[in-house]
Amino acid sequence: MTGTTAAASQSTIRRIIAPLALAQFICSFAGSNMNVMINDMSRDLGTTVQGIQLSITLFLLTMAALMIPMGKLTDNIGRKRSFLIGLVVYGVGALITAAAPGLWAVILGNSLLEGIGTAMLIPPVYILTTICLPDIPTRAVAFGIISGMGGVGAAAGPLIGGLITTGISWRAAFLFQALVIALILLLSRSLTDPLPADPKRPFDTVGAILSALGLFVLVMGILAADTSVPLMLVLVLVGVAILVGFFLWVRRRERAGKVPLLSTSLFRVRVSNLALITQNLQWVILMGTSFTVSAYLQVVRGYNAIQTGVIFTAATVGLLLTSLLAGRLARRFSQRGLIITGFVLCVPGVVLLIALVEGTTGGWPFVPGLFLIGAGLGLMLTPSVNVVQSAFPERVQGEISGLSRSVSNLGSTFGTAIAGTILVANLQRGGEAYGIAMAVVAVLGATGLIAALLLPRTATASAGGPAATARPA
Repeated sequence: MTGTTAAASQSTIRRIIAPLALAQFICSFAGSNMNVMINDMSRDLGTTVQGIQLSITLFLLTMAALMIPMGKLTDNIGRKRSFLIGLVVYGVGALITAAAPGLWAVILGNSLLEGIGTAMLIPPVYILTTICLPDIPTRAVAFGIISGMGGVGAAAGPLIGGLITTGISWRAAFLFQALVIALILLLSRSLTDPLPADPKRPFDTVGAILSALGLFVLVMGILAADTSVPLMLVLVLVGVAILVGFFLWVRRRERAGKVPLLSTSLFRVRVSNLALITQNLQWVILMGTSFTVSAYLQVVRGYNAIQTGVIFTAATVGLLLTSLLAGRLARRFSQRGLIITGFVLCVPGVVLLIALVEGTTGGWPFVPGLFLIGAGLGLMLTPSVNVVQSAFPERVQGEISGLSRSVSNLGSTFGTAIAGTILVANLQRGGEAYGIAMAVVAVLGATGLIAALLLPRTATASAGGPAATARPA
């Protein structure tokens, strides 16, 4: 009987995980593969490095801004339906981008449609995993696979994108995404949604608009730094003001007994707050490093897409190595310990990318730093997600999943916007601009390490268990 139950459990995991993990992979891949196409796309589309950076950042921003509203909408339209609609929207966006005659079409197809599609399909990935796999150890394994595939997608994006771009065309990379989406749609036929949709569930439209608008204006302010510092300051302040207005609106709805877009109770669990910070800064490191190193290699040193992608293999190998060991390490070390170790590897990795590259001409000096960053991220991506998701009951998994994914994607957005803007605005200064951009990434990584050190030991006893012992701060 036990053997039959175990076999059924394994069958359920495979049936659920295959489409969900592949979906996380392709969305993460989309966030990093364009980094190695900067020269090819800018030449073909008649635009600039700033134009390509804008499209990449807008893609990441669209995901981040819409992740919370889309996470809430899954309750109204159903988890599986949201997942499938998101796949279709994403696929259409990929096809439009593949045929793009100019930058405007890339922004429409990639930045907007692929961003919207990702925001619709990613929350159901984590919600369906949670509600379909009720026992914590099995769920932890599933989260590990899904988060690991996300990390692999982001780390391998430059290599795969470089191979396709150099071997065929940058447009073929988007056709590749469309083909993967088609495969996921086929695999999704076996997915089931245990909970019925509730179309009458209240939806906070004003809150959704305020949160999305605030994040958009804030990030656009960061991007404006290379053109006008006064404009940057104005936009950043306006963005912050709108986000403050959003939280005041949420509190007002809660006090009136109405359902807000985002419950303030989600921010009353100290362990989850700290884990969300580590999540955000992990993706700052990954995407900030990916864009800055890629842009520097292509624009300053003249590397092509495949040469750039091959150098990034070091990060992919490091991430795969530690991801494969994650299950074994999880049985021996706490989630807190793995997150701390991850940052301890990442921060020196960024420092090496600054120190070893100075005064060199080849690609090998990038390898040690990228390997350490990949290895560190492989260790801590899954524990951070586990801590956040497991800190809350199933009834709020839609909210916390949307918040968690939004925070991670904001990290990707900030990494590309902040480090990328520092580099792009000072490309004429070459290595000096690269060093400053990477130094900012190192400081933000050190901030993540501090947040990890503040995680309570009692709430993270093992990577396989929940963080349910966390108490409101």
